[in-house]
Amino acid sequence: MTKPQTDEKRGNSASILDKPYLLLVLAPLFWGGNVVAAKLVVGEISPFLLLACRCVLATLFIFPFAFRYLQDDWAEVKRTWPVLMSFGVIGYALFNAFLYIGLTMTTAVNSAIEQASLPMLILGANFLVFRVRANPIQISGVVLAIFGVILTATHGDPLRLLRMDVNLGDGFVILACLAYTAYTLALRFRPKVHMFSFMAVSFCGAALASLVLLGLFNDGLTSVGTLANASPTVWAVIAYVAIFPSMFSQIAYARGVELVGANRAAPSHNLIPVFGTLGSVIILGESLQTYHFIAAGIIVVGIVLAEWAARKRTTQ
Repeated sequence: MTKPQTDEKRGNSASILDKPYLLLVLAPLFWGGNVVAAKLVVGEISPFLLLACRCVLATLFIFPFAFRYLQDDWAEVKRTWPVLMSFGVIGYALFNAFLYIGLTMTTAVNSAIEQASLPMLILGANFLVFRVRANPIQISGVVLAIFGVILTATHGDPLRLLRMDVNLGDGFVILACLAYTAYTLALRFRPKVHMFSFMAVSFCGAALASLVLLGLFNDGLTSVGTLANASPTVWAVIAYVAIFPSMFSQIAYARGVELVGANRAAPSHNLIPVFGTLGSVIILGESLQTYHFIAAGIIVVGIVLAEWAARKRTTQ
């Protein structure tokens, strides 16, 4: 465990970096806010333009902080830059592209609840791809979480799945979750570089991918015109998604893991849909339906079952 700094003259930011549980609340708060922010500007800015602005600005923002680490890691970065950039393409660009597209066609509440399944999707994927051992209780948790997502995506009527009558927006959000699951599984092969070096190069990959998507699906001149006439809300959302979910959440979570360990930090991811749902109701004025409560309850039960089974196995 890293010892807190003892310099009495340190600033507020240094003090915050010594409070692991505050950091592990701030990270999911900023990530959950990503859904609310993107939904707030639906109709004012295209999802591809929002993605490009986020990825390019986040890349520019992080480089001054990452520069000295990149110098230290340059030999490894030079050798593995295609791999490092691919993490950004999948984990940042594709994930947020699918998410932002989905939010143009579904509610932020639905999106937040569907993202609650991520821990279980990752657990299930680890079992299928890497044969990571899972006991029947953990598998039951995964199945329950997936059923909760199906209930949300079909708006409380799972039989719609048989009729192929699923909201397209919810489908895109599920694709986003699958992209992030693939990114998480691939992290076990992450090159051994400092977190800031990893973020800087992977953000470059995300920025390039976002510009390609913008070029394919949006007219460049139209995008420039959109930004020139954008409302203060659009600019505030662009600033938020470029800084808080992109960088501050990563730093806060990485520091939290450093202070308390990965096992104790991991459950904080379950706060992402909580903050996303609260923000959707409070800021966007979206309403909660009965199926939302049922689906959220099923997903929570699945997560609790899986984590209880995992803890029980480690103590045996």
